[in-house]
Amino acid sequence: PPPPPRLNAEQAQQIIGGCAAHAKAKKQSHAIAVTDGGGHLIAFWRMDGNTAGVGAFSIDKAKAVSLWGFPTSRMGAAADETPGFASAPGIVTVAGGVPIYSADGETHLGGVGVSGEAPEDDAACAVAGIEAAGLRAERVRSPTGGR
Repeated sequence: PPPPPRLNAEQAQQIIGGCAAHAKAKKQSHAIAVTDGGGHLIAFWRMDGNTAGVGAFSIDKAKAVSLWGFPTSRMGAAADETPGFASAPGIVTVAGGVPIYSADGETHLGGVGVSGEAPEDDAACAVAGIEAAGLRAERVRSPTGGR
């Protein structure tokens, strides 16, 4: 069988570009990080006006969703519902970290972390970037139950 899809540098740059275009259209400024499925940084861009801390937070958000496979916006509830989860490695409980799935929505490829504006705006920017690259921000399950 063919190897599973992987996130490549060109796709990571497309995500950065899509997110940046979204931010500029809204007159916003973000730091944007893209990580692979293991949480390793592939691409990063800190738009003008953001501090180093904002950049570091975007990387932490991207790593969190790469490692756990679901948005940081849901990690707070997961920490409340699951004893010990709050102290598990890589947990971030602020929106702005969004997982990246393959175009067919079946394979988790990595994560996008965005910081610098309101958490909801950070998350919207991440989704815009993922979609600009022709990828998905949510898993799509096959009708037969698949993976």
